[in-house]
Amino acid sequence: MTQLHKAVILITGASGGFGVELTRQLLEAGSRLILTDLDEIILRQRVEAIQRQVSTGEVLAIIPSDLSTREGCENLYNQVKALNIPIDILINNAGVGLFGRMDEVPSQKWELVMQVNLLAPMRLSSLFVADMIACQKGHIVNISGIAGWSVFAGMSHYCATKFGLRGFSEGLFNEVKEYNVKVTAVYPFFSRTPILQSQRYGTLAKRIKGVPEYMTTDPAEVIQATIQGIIDNKLHVFPDTVAQAFHILTRYSPRLVEWISHTHIKRLENAQLQSDS
Repeated sequence: MTQLHKAVILITGASGGFGVELTRQLLEAGSRLILTDLDEIILRQRVEAIQRQVSTGEVLAIIPSDLSTREGCENLYNQVKALNIPIDILINNAGVGLFGRMDEVPSQKWELVMQVNLLAPMRLSSLFVADMIACQKGHIVNISGIAGWSVFAGMSHYCATKFGLRGFSEGLFNEVKEYNVKVTAVYPFFSRTPILQSQRYGTLAKRIKGVPEYMTTDPAEVIQATIQGIIDNKLHVFPDTVAQAFHILTRYSPRLVEWISHTHIKRLENAQLQSDS
């Protein structure tokens, strides 16, 4: 069991939808947090808003960082090391999205998705896990998504990062378990976070409106289940009922998942046509 009270936890992407909920709920659990995101001003504003409501826990540091480059990841690691406070849990939460047919998305855009969603967690994990192995304790948490199990039209690049993060998490688990270092990968369905407003490109963006709100999940509930999965040292966490269902169907009835996805896409296309007419 992973203890959260007084645990030192580094959260990337801390000002986003899941990041805010992670911050709130981990402070409520009495954790000591190091928070990072691209925009320091926005991050500080959101932390201050949370701390007006939550008096437990502690924010040890707020560090602005650009995780889209190797240098940015190394700089974050060095700044955390300079605090001289060993990290108990690393939560790789930062992520960006986009939507569009693969040949219609500008290369610099999908390459950024690869850097932030996949390479940044791998880089940070490789840096921090060495310290955890030396201490014979630690926990690395990677926020993947149901897109790490099922692929949807318009999300080839995004899904590639989430599939990669799932594979990396499983491999890392097998490499560090003998050192008492835990690994957890989390697979939420589409949730009501800013990533749903990601940039959209080309033909599919015109034909498909997006994910209807009735299909999205509550970030607070997703993170509550995520935190419980971390406490229980689960390797795979499916924090909502839709993700759980997709996972089971993907494993045991992949053709049904394909049919469901195709049917859903057609419904979204029809909805877009009706709204345009």
